Amino acid sequence: MFAAARKLHEVGVLGLNERNADYIARLNPRHLYPLVDDKVLTKELALKAGMAVPDLYGVITNQGEVRTFSEIVRDQESFVIKPARGSGGDGIIVVTGRSKRKRDTYRLSSGVFVSEGEILHHISNTVSGQYSLSGSRDVALIEYCVHFDPTFADVSYQGVPDVRVIVYRGYPIMAMVRLPTRASDGKANLHQGALGAGVDMSAGKTLTGVLGNEIVDEHPDTGALIAGLQIPMWDFILESSARGYDVTGLGYLGVDMVIDNDRGPLMLEMNARPGLNIQIANRAGLSDRIACVEAHYDSAASPAVRAAFARREFPANKGSADGGMP
Repeated sequence: MFAAARKLHEVGVLGLNERNADYIARLNPRHLYPLVDDKVLTKELALKAGMAVPDLYGVITNQGEVRTFSEIVRDQESFVIKPARGSGGDGIIVVTGRSKRKRDTYRLSSGVFVSEGEILHHISNTVSGQYSLSGSRDVALIEYCVHFDPTFADVSYQGVPDVRVIVYRGYPIMAMVRLPTRASDGKANLHQGALGAGVDMSAGKTLTGVLGNEIVDEHPDTGALIAGLQIPMWDFILESSARGYDVTGLGYLGVDMVIDNDRGPLMLEMNARPGLNIQIANRAGLSDRIACVEAHYDSAASPAVRAAFARREFPANKGSADGGMP
């Protein structure tokens, strides 16, 4: 076990303890956490910074407002309900349509129909804090349901894929596409069973994938090959991710972007504690890329310049741990 850990360190793989002590604790002051832990606040900050985000239809802040749900979605055929302070995709409901016979019956992304009463019960649980990070009272957001770009149609199961970018001191350093599976119930969260595909930072093309801790070449449900997909508007995604640092002040940050078929890339949320499986998906370690940023860091560099740096310095064939990663 110690030999494997030493080998991982030698090829530049960042470990959990090192991430927590050397980067999150040092670069992410606790008082800034609410900027990304509260999705309402994150959305407001992003809009002020000119970042594109999904439209917000309404916010339910207490039990008395739960009954306003039907009015909020009266003119919407599809929408997403999520806790403002949730984590890891817990508590998110994606509604993709309604019953043709009963408008108060909703079709979820899984294809299952649920009643309005079931939706209201879920919202009630949400505002009670069932899905919040701390277990304290929360609010429920109701927002635009993304219609994902067809680029990922063959490598996604029912849900909406997204692009996770790790940003270090404002510089994008690593990315992956998170692809929903049957096991993840259509959600793009790795810990719930979604698949992560590494990304060539220079070309914006997908590499091999990781499912759990296993390297895979095909999507487990569709059988489609994962590698070689060109991510639309890659330059825009990198620059928007770099801007996340300017918006939050967090030096070690995960930015989640989703590509809408009609609206292009939208910033979905940001994360002060992004996971480390992205290294397995990319067959490369974060430590070497962090060292590269430190060697060339420019506090005056714009988001566009920092994004260009990422494309230049982090192509797939540079700093790869392939073949040396246990």
